[in-house]
Amino acid sequence: MSTITAPLTGASTIQTWLDDPAGGAALRGLLAQGGQTAEALAPIAGLPISNLVAMSGGAFPQAALDALVAQVNPDGVPAESDAAAETPKSEWAEKVTAGRFTGQTVIVTGAGSGIGRATASRVAREGGRVIAVDVSQDRLDEFVAAHTGADVVALTADITDDEGVARIIEAAGDRIDALANIAGIMDDMTPVGDVTDAVWDRVFRVNVTGTMKLMRAVIPAMLAQGGGSIVNTSSEASLRGSSAGAAYTASKHAVVGLTKSSAFMYGPSGIRVNAVAPGAVITNIEAKFNSPLGADRVRAGMAVMTPPVAADRLAASITFLLSDDGVNVNGQNLASDGGWSAA
Repeated sequence: MSTITAPLTGASTIQTWLDDPAGGAALRGLLAQGGQTAEALAPIAGLPISNLVAMSGGAFPQAALDALVAQVNPDGVPAESDAAAETPKSEWAEKVTAGRFTGQTVIVTGAGSGIGRATASRVAREGGRVIAVDVSQDRLDEFVAAHTGADVVALTADITDDEGVARIIEAAGDRIDALANIAGIMDDMTPVGDVTDAVWDRVFRVNVTGTMKLMRAVIPAMLAQGGGSIVNTSSEASLRGSSAGAAYTASKHAVVGLTKSSAFMYGPSGIRVNAVAPGAVITNIEAKFNSPLGADRVRAGMAVMTPPVAADRLAASITFLLSDDGVNVNGQNLASDGGWSAA
C-alpha cells in the first residue's frame, strides 16, 4: 500500500523539508551557497520553513522560498494542498480572538520586530488601537504596511528619553488601556568581575529605567479611568542566573521587582501589572560573548534550554495578560519558556 506524501510548501516544517529526499537536497544546497549547513537549523527544525523569511533578516527572502517550493514541485502545488499542508498537529497555530481589544488603546514598545512586533500585530488584528513604538522608522514602516486597515499609530521614540516618553503619551491620548513594555537589549554575557560600566549602565538604562519611565507615564491616565493593564518583559534571566551576563540578569530581576511593587501599590485602583519571562525566542536581539568565562558558563547553563520558538507564541502570553482574559492575574512573573524553568 503506497503512502501519499503531501507536497512541500512554506507551511511544511524545516524538519519535513530536510527529511524529504528532494526537499532536503534543495534546502541543503541553498544553505551551502551561504556557507551554512543544516545543523544551523537544528534549534528551529520544528517551525514552518516560511518563518525563515522573517527570521533571516533578508538573507532568505520570500522570493527564495517561492523558488524553493517551485523547485521541489515542478508540476506545481495542487490548490487543495494549501489546506492539506496545514501546521502539523504538534505545532501550535495562532488563533486570533476577534474584538478582544476593540475600543482599547494599547501602547507596545519594541513594535518594529520580534516579540514587540508580534504583540502589536496581535492587538491590532484583535481590534485594538495600537501605539506602535520603536527606535527604527524603517521597521515601523514595514509593520504599518503589513497591517493596512488596522488602527495603528507608528511612533519612533526612545523610551529612556523623557521627551520621547511624552510624545508616546501624547500620541495615545486621554485613554490608555494597556501598556506592553517589550523594548529591551541584551548584555555581552560578562560576569560581574568583567562587566564594564558602559555595558551595565546601558542595559539598566533601557531594560529598567526605560520600563519604569513609561510605566510612570501611563499611571495617571489609568488611575483617572479606573484601571488598566501593564505587562513588562522580564526574561528567563529573571528566574535563573545561568542564561545571561551579570548586567542583563540583574536588570531583569529588577523588572520583576518593579512589576511586583507596582501590582501591590495599584491593584486596589484596578491596575494590573504583570511580567512575562520569555525563554528562547527567535528575535533580532543579538547576544555577544565578550568574556571567555561568561561564554563557557552560560553555554553550560543553556544545556537544558528548550528549542527557540517564534515570537507569536510570546505574543499569545502577553496579550492574554494585557486583555480582560487576565482579569484575576496581578503581580505575576509568567514563565513563557516551553518548560525551560522547570528543568
